[in-house]
Amino acid sequence: MLRISELKLPLDHPADALRPAIVNRLGISDAQLLKVSIFKRSHDARKKNAITLIYALDVEVQDEATVLARLADDRQIGPAPDTRYRYIAQAPAELTTRPVVIGTGPCGLLAGLLLAQMGFKPIILERGKAVRERTKDTWELWRKQTLNPESNVQFGEGGAGTFSDGKLYSQIKDPHFLGRKVMEEFVKAGAPEEIMYVSKPHIGTFRLVKMVEAMRATITGLGGEIHFGSKVDRILIDNHQVKGVELAGGEQIAAEHVVLAIGHSARDTFQMLYDAGVYVEAKPFAIGFRIEHPQTLIDKARFGPNAGNELLGAADYKLVHHCANGRAAYSFCMCPGGQVVAATSEPGRVVTNGMSQYSRAERNANSALVVNVDPSDFPGDARQNPLLGIDFQRHWESQAFIAGGSSYNAPAQRVGDFLAGRPSTALGQVDPSYQPGVHMTDLSSCAPDYVIDALREAIPAFDKQIRGFAMADAVLTGVETRTSSPIRIKRGDDFQSINTRGLYPAGEGAGYAGGILSAGVDGIKVAEAVAKAILKDQN
Repeated sequence: MLRISELKLPLDHPADALRPAIVNRLGISDAQLLKVSIFKRSHDARKKNAITLIYALDVEVQDEATVLARLADDRQIGPAPDTRYRYIAQAPAELTTRPVVIGTGPCGLLAGLLLAQMGFKPIILERGKAVRERTKDTWELWRKQTLNPESNVQFGEGGAGTFSDGKLYSQIKDPHFLGRKVMEEFVKAGAPEEIMYVSKPHIGTFRLVKMVEAMRATITGLGGEIHFGSKVDRILIDNHQVKGVELAGGEQIAAEHVVLAIGHSARDTFQMLYDAGVYVEAKPFAIGFRIEHPQTLIDKARFGPNAGNELLGAADYKLVHHCANGRAAYSFCMCPGGQVVAATSEPGRVVTNGMSQYSRAERNANSALVVNVDPSDFPGDARQNPLLGIDFQRHWESQAFIAGGSSYNAPAQRVGDFLAGRPSTALGQVDPSYQPGVHMTDLSSCAPDYVIDALREAIPAFDKQIRGFAMADAVLTGVETRTSSPIRIKRGDDFQSINTRGLYPAGEGAGYAGGILSAGVDGIKVAEAVAKAILKDQN
């Protein structure tokens, strides 16, 4: 099998143009081309009037060795890498120990799924509810301002990624193609097969619900267990070795291999781990606001006359600006054709996030506009108390709650007013999508001055890249604080906590991932490490 890493065709090329283009590129006859599969498809929109599609292709040809030798100097043609996943272990027939996985976000689900596929029959504990029940609780907040602290956007089956764009792309290094294993499992669970080859695959919230349920069924069908409403209140540790967990109801589960996939918002669990002596350190993250524009504005700015083309879909963007005050302002978790959602997990606080459905057909584009913060920005000395980033997040979430009218309405401001430093009193052309609703105000009380200054500098700079980005009627909604975990639970090369054997910090909450795909990949890595450790212990 050969890999052509780059073959360009016009955006409007006919469906039958791909085969002759491959034949021409390889310098072979049509009869010599036996099989074609698309490995990746992306686009180049730098010239809006002449957008091109870029294909990476795996092709089977007659006399492959001769073709390869003739094209030896072409760096874009070579043997196709073997991307198949191979299980590194198989559980013995008589298991003397079962691993415990805490959390059912993408990291916990993939860790549990892989352990189940290898025969280790994991016990998976989730503090929240099953995904459909959790969805009802989430809608209670969005529609009736009723928050369930144990069942919301952050907590429950599927994790925070369930109420997002369902983005399945990442910039992590992946030499073993674990990302493809994650994608394959999503396809088995019902995701469209296109996620295997489009450059920026996404699924959407409603589809993710069904896939999460399908993965759960696979795990339990292989002998695993998933327990909802099972909050872990204590990690049982003896002489720096995990011995099990204790649930909120007092039940204890013995285990010497515990995967900690708790997500970036399990603040009470972070405190419990720190109090138990598990090594935790503060880490940087970012805070800011959500910005909404008409999706048509973004489409036109990015694609020009090709806006609306089905292959291109709703346009996205990725922006960064290095500010005069030394901060970096950047877009994060961009959701084309989506909506801004209430994402708090604690009473008396307002948190925003963004999500899209598979169609990405809503009227607004939204993205977080955030600014980096460092442990030196937190109140007090983060070297003495690594949980100070949580206090920092809570402070600004509480400020947003107050600015929103002391309800779960979010504070919002028109971009023109934000740049001018005056409160907003009314909306303009852009109708914000945040539910339960917004309160027009001045967002300067909802973030540190250096964040406000950085965003006021960055938005006009972004307007030079996307015409209309600084439109006066675009809407900012606050506050976005959960961009990543405020702590890292440090682990060694064996994926175990550096001071607690048998504890495997994993995913976003532990500081080792940033999104669905990278969290899933980390879950696979940790599951492999657990499997090796169990086999070593039993031998």
